[in-house]
Amino acid sequence: MFRRKLTALDYHNPDGFDCKDETQFRNCIVWLEDQKIRHYKIEDRGDLRNIPSSEWPKAYQKYLQDVNCPFGVQEKQEAVDWLLGLAVRYEYGDNGEKMKSNYHLNSDKAIDPLVNLDSNSPDFKAGVTALSNILKIQRHDDYLVMLKVRRLLVWLQPHSCVFSSPLQGIPVALDKHILGFDTGDATLNEAAQILRLLHIEELRELQTKINEAIVAVQAIIADPKTDHRLGKVGR
Repeated sequence: MFRRKLTALDYHNPDGFDCKDETQFRNCIVWLEDQKIRHYKIEDRGDLRNIPSSEWPKAYQKYLQDVNCPFGVQEKQEAVDWLLGLAVRYEYGDNGEKMKSNYHLNSDKAIDPLVNLDSNSPDFKAGVTALSNILKIQRHDDYLVMLKVRRLLVWLQPHSCVFSSPLQGIPVALDKHILGFDTGDATLNEAAQILRLLHIEELRELQTKINEAIVAVQAIIADPKTDHRLGKVGR
């Protein structure tokens, strides 16, 4: 629940934080105030920093009131989440460019899994060529482009038959759907309604696959030739 915000704030253990653990909870609150929120002056943080004290809940309650938190002491998770949000806003104001640059760096790493491949390697070229022969695809001068096309083809093949698996969904009340014509037989009318609904669902599935294929092809043909070793993009 809190991992993403804690990670954004560089908390030391975002994955292991347990709000229900009283010691972890108190330490996190003190860390947020000391490192991120800084609502109190340093000399005024003594009561909040005194984690083992039996008076700490009172200090925490006062702290929530001082920072105008809409949640109380009993609403532990909600209050922590609100304080984390406040800390993220302050952190973004202080280090906005740094956080945005980190976000783009992480995004770039996730977008292109082929970035670390050496497209000039003989082994790489031999592997792509062999794969092209197996899939019976026309060769291209750029082996990296060839690999991207093969990846697209392999991705599309399992979906080539849109209706290979039975359609599943929620129950439909046929009497709420107008057929538009009358066969003269109630049973035939019902069958026609079912066929029409199934056909509409199939058309939707087909349109979705077409859209996905178009997007995937555009990602290949619109991708400029890139030399990742130089860190430059250009034709």
